[in-house]
Amino acid sequence: MLLEDYEEFTDSQRKVLEKYVTNTRSHVFALRNLPEVIKGALFSRYSRSSLGLRSLFLKEFISNNEESEFSSIAAVDDKTEPSAQLAAIKKAQSFYDRILDGYGDDSIGELGGAHLALENVSMLAAKAVEDSRLGGSPLEKSTRYIYFDQKVKGEHLFYREPILMTSAYRNLYVNTCNMLFETYSRLIHPLTAMCEEKFPRDPNISNVAYTAALRARVLDCLRGLLPAGALTNMGVYGNGRFFDQLIHKLHCHNLAEMQDLGKKTHEELSKVIPSFLRRSDLSHHTHQSYSAFYDAMQSEIQLLADACLGEDFPPSNDEQAGVRLINRDPDGVIKVAAALLFAHTNRSLQDLQAYCRQLSEEEIARILDAGASARENRRQKSPRALEHAEFTFEITADFGVYRDLHRHRTLTQERQLLTCDYGFYTPPEIIGTPHETLYSSAMHKAKEAFDTIAVSLPEEAQYAVPMAYNVRWYFHVNLRALQWLCELRSAPAGHPTYRLVAQAMANQISQAEPAFERFFKFVDYEGYNMGRLGQEQRKMDKQQSEK
Repeated sequence: MLLEDYEEFTDSQRKVLEKYVTNTRSHVFALRNLPEVIKGALFSRYSRSSLGLRSLFLKEFISNNEESEFSSIAAVDDKTEPSAQLAAIKKAQSFYDRILDGYGDDSIGELGGAHLALENVSMLAAKAVEDSRLGGSPLEKSTRYIYFDQKVKGEHLFYREPILMTSAYRNLYVNTCNMLFETYSRLIHPLTAMCEEKFPRDPNISNVAYTAALRARVLDCLRGLLPAGALTNMGVYGNGRFFDQLIHKLHCHNLAEMQDLGKKTHEELSKVIPSFLRRSDLSHHTHQSYSAFYDAMQSEIQLLADACLGEDFPPSNDEQAGVRLINRDPDGVIKVAAALLFAHTNRSLQDLQAYCRQLSEEEIARILDAGASARENRRQKSPRALEHAEFTFEITADFGVYRDLHRHRTLTQERQLLTCDYGFYTPPEIIGTPHETLYSSAMHKAKEAFDTIAVSLPEEAQYAVPMAYNVRWYFHVNLRALQWLCELRSAPAGHPTYRLVAQAMANQISQAEPAFERFFKFVDYEGYNMGRLGQEQRKMDKQQSEK
């Protein structure tokens, strides 16, 4: 029997199915024209049914239309009123909840997803959303392609934090943010002219590519003036489990903006994937239990953390920006070599590790080379064996760098509160020019404001911190994830400051474990004046060739 013949449908059934599946005959097909709540419920039943997905769909959703309200929910034509579809979802909610409740595994929440837009949120809030690592894919408005000098109704676009706006610091906060935006705006044109003079366009480079690269260079220099309260837009695609956990965390956040985002996110997503978000409702016992756990944990840790802030444990006074490798697994090389061999043998991993410990450096090198030498570019992913070596880095760099590197999700990272305690980054293009005084003055004024506000409101004061100020955070990362990060973020088109961080991490690993240097062969250690230029020109060449 051919795989295509294992299910038979009547002509009328095929006609129904054709609207909702891409193929009614093949054993491989995709779903289409179905709301997430139906797809999630359908896949939930699928795992515990002997029927194929299409047969199950016909039996439980088409034939059982009266209870499931399928025809109302699945109406996707332009004539369907959104309110009618929402009403149908609510009416049928018990049906879908009953299906999903029959499968207690939280992974059921990963069977449906949604696209969420978050507009006019602070950069601080964007980081809170992006800090939920797995199951979601965020995309944020870029500071290197978009000018942030726009005004709406005569006002600069930054978050008016409600506690700050009703406090004695209101004017100080507003004036500081306005000053930072005005400095940013004032420097756009003179810095553009200066860079244009210093890096004139090559006649062989298209004007469009040159203009885009020039804009990126200028905005890379100026983004440090934007306060963390600057408003941005972001889109997030995530599965139900991701959004459920995100909403729990936002509800429990100390800052009012995050709490408001949690409520609004729950409200809007409940219109499209309600069955996946019931437990993150503020009144649900699951969320109340989570909130009690979270509050108790945070309070206890804070009590213990306060003990290390006393005179008995003074700081190291190491406030310099930079990257430090502070932990590594001394058996990392052996573990990686054994893991490379594992799938190709019938020996246990423990036995292979013992075997590799007896090998010479040359023999270990031969195993590692087998996993590295065939790679021709950074997009060719290394074997999972590299995940057996782990490292911890502590990084002190400007908030802009943190925002860029924070997007890497297959690692563990945590930051401290934003402050103005560790100095700020000044772009080399500005140093020694008349613009340096204006830039530095803005930074010092922002620090004075932050220091004043932070005495009483340390978390709310973060909104006033310019992106150029350094923040301290850590990465705990395996070799495979680090390889991807360093090779990607050291590419010529990257921001100069995070390129330095990526280069430093790769270099420190190579020095600490020379055997691992072979896995970083596509790290770019060069410096570039117009890093975006090559990529912009390639994009233009491609567009021309497609015409």
